[in-house]
Amino acid sequence: MKSEKFTFKSLDNIEVFYKKWIPDDEKDIRACVQISHGMAEHIERYNAFAKYLVNNGFVVYGNDHRGHGKTAGNIENLGYFANENGWEKVVNDMYSLTEIIKDEHADIPIFIFGHSMGSFLTRRYIQLYGNKIEGVILSGTGGDPGIAGSIGTRIAKREIRKNGSRAQSPKLNKLSFGNFNKQFEPVRTEFDWLTRDEKEVDKYIEDPYCGGIFTCGFFYDMLSGLKELNKKENIEKIPKGLPIFLVSGDKDPVGNNTKGVLQAYNSYKNAEIVDVNYKFYTNARHEILNELNKKEVYKDIISWVEKHIKYSKSYS
Repeated sequence: MKSEKFTFKSLDNIEVFYKKWIPDDEKDIRACVQISHGMAEHIERYNAFAKYLVNNGFVVYGNDHRGHGKTAGNIENLGYFANENGWEKVVNDMYSLTEIIKDEHADIPIFIFGHSMGSFLTRRYIQLYGNKIEGVILSGTGGDPGIAGSIGTRIAKREIRKNGSRAQSPKLNKLSFGNFNKQFEPVRTEFDWLTRDEKEVDKYIEDPYCGGIFTCGFFYDMLSGLKELNKKENIEKIPKGLPIFLVSGDKDPVGNNTKGVLQAYNSYKNAEIVDVNYKFYTNARHEILNELNKKEVYKDIISWVEKHIKYSKSYS
């Protein structure tokens, strides 16, 4: 296996960092998995998962989203998407990477794995570009924030007017994540909700490109994006035959301990999407790829992708 690092220019001229993991013998490649990482992390955290996929015959690509990792560049630039339409720009960056994959591997199916914020971005992606890929795995996703999301959007707008869009928002950070540890008390750290594996929690805390308080501009972009992707008319744009697999810990606060995941599942079933399935992992928390049972999760994802590799693009 080898890995390589590159950048591409976004549609609005931003340098977007991406990485690819490739089998030694490229003739063995069966499919591609494109990874969309979560909020306050970066693509390098997916090395172990990517290596596992490569060892099973997949090529893997993933970029650092704007405001994250090497695309952000400096620590000072973390937590900010763009001056306008940030959410859609990040989704379009993902599609730009898909186009690179298609240029380099014209004849292989592409699946997207999206985690947490990356799952929400992927859910918007399939409303715009669902006919360009063969399936998606949504990890650590959640339901429609509804009224709470609308209130958060109003707070973000008020803070932007007062402090500017690049100002950090401790208030929105607390409103978004403040209760996530509650069900796990007494807790060792403020990030115990991520995984039961204490070593993984500590690695996250020690990583300068993880955690941190994001900007009010970011929260406005994300909350606006969540509102759009949960609209019935946008869900209806997803190709009816696109396979969707939702995976989550049953103690994941982002998915409201499965309730939010089931809400997403039901929204797809109600839109008459044919191939939608879910799996919950007992006692697992938010980052199932970094959980105590991560090998089980890895195997389930590979098994699902293998079943769909021969999937035909004959859907409407």
